Amino acid sequence: MNKHRLILLAREGLSTSVLYNSLKDEFDFEAIIFECPVSTKELIKKRIKKLGMLKVVGQILFQLSVAKFLNLVSSKRKKEILEKYGLHDTPVPSGKVIHVSSVNSAECISILQKMKPELVIVNGTRIISKEVLKATPVKFVNIHAGITPKYRNVHGGYWAIINNDMENCGVTVHFVDEGIDTGNIIYQQKITITPKDNFATYPLLQLAEGIICLKKALNDIFNNSLSVQQKKFDSKIWYHPTLWQYIYYRLVHNKK
Repeated sequence: MNKHRLILLAREGLSTSVLYNSLKDEFDFEAIIFECPVSTKELIKKRIKKLGMLKVVGQILFQLSVAKFLNLVSSKRKKEILEKYGLHDTPVPSGKVIHVSSVNSAECISILQKMKPELVIVNGTRIISKEVLKATPVKFVNIHAGITPKYRNVHGGYWAIINNDMENCGVTVHFVDEGIDTGNIIYQQKITITPKDNFATYPLLQLAEGIICLKKALNDIFNNSLSVQQKKFDSKIWYHPTLWQYIYYRLVHNKK
């Protein structure tokens, strides 16, 4: 039986490798398209314009200190999560990789139109433009590290924990539209946090549960048995924590 043909539109990194390895035996990847990351200077300028200098400085300090430290000390726990879920982080094969400047580039549109996949899976890219979404008649599907629409953008698991909202500490598989994590919901799943987990491991737990949801979603899509979900939550965009936010919640509320 022929495998369904997919394209993985992604940012290079551990989550993309894990995602590819989880699906490669069941689906045929025409290509893995990696976009170049936005330059740090451009990213900082955009964040300052949107959030203000003080908050962005706090976010940078957090990333350079706490986030790096937590990633370093959490390597054993990350390995445990990968083993528990039977996941592998072997790099994607270079022969299938295509590099583009941006997912929104003319080059990316040309590749999608030429390869004609049956579905596009998105992982970690910038917001995808209307032109790209309409360049091919197939659906774009994403794993979002948060329960939408309540926890859109980044670190949905962490912010749910901060809000003592464990019912909505989880992951969403959804169709991609032009908004920030506003596409129709296919599946959602809570994650289980242990005392060994922290800011650095929540996303991996979300990815692991998200892959289970994604496989179900893909089977539903290709078997024409899909039904999207409607969730009546307040919709909010969340951002990276600042250094002082993290320290406050860690020391006062013991949120890791």
